[in-house]
Amino acid sequence: MALAAAFFVLDEDFSTHTGLEGRIAELIMPGLADLGFELVRVAVLGRDTPTVQVMADRADGSLITVDDCERISYAVGAILDVEDPIPGNWTLEVSSAGIDRPLTRSKDWDRFAGHLAKAEVMVPVNGRRRFSGVVLGASEEGGRLRLDDGSEVVLPFRELRKARLVLTDALIEATRQTARPEAPAEEAGPEADGKKKSQHRH
Repeated sequence: MALAAAFFVLDEDFSTHTGLEGRIAELIMPGLADLGFELVRVAVLGRDTPTVQVMADRADGSLITVDDCERISYAVGAILDVEDPIPGNWTLEVSSAGIDRPLTRSKDWDRFAGHLAKAEVMVPVNGRRRFSGVVLGASEEGGRLRLDDGSEVVLPFRELRKARLVLTDALIEATRQTARPEAPAEEAGPEADGKKKSQHRH
């Protein structure tokens, strides 16, 4: 059976990840936390030689670097090698969330309040599934958006299929301000998509 990519909310207060991705998330989150990182999203792609995609953040909110991705890749690879949740050969791909990052946790909605985002829900809200607007933060019920017409909508976390920030100059500038001073410019500065990545085969 093919392993399909999926969007999973990983915040402990509204966790909806299931299946193989859920098992992997459960296995690697403690190790990431020990290293000072947080899991943003995990997905498994492919059938014969699946790719395990792990997206992570630094717990302190600063920008992740290529070296960070290498550390995460080494740690996660070791955990998955021991626990062996995936039979046969597989590839591990570790990346930062990037600038136009997915909003997978309530803290993401609060952190990026004031920035533009697009979202899609599985069950229609007010008769529609797709939304675009300004992030207003998170409530107990879900992520809050102010739409173009000035109205506000709350998108239930458990019904979110996907939500992602829209790349804008304001978002790029806000991301630059989170760069750690000690990080070399070529590592800390946002790239075309703002992502750092590391890939290994197992």
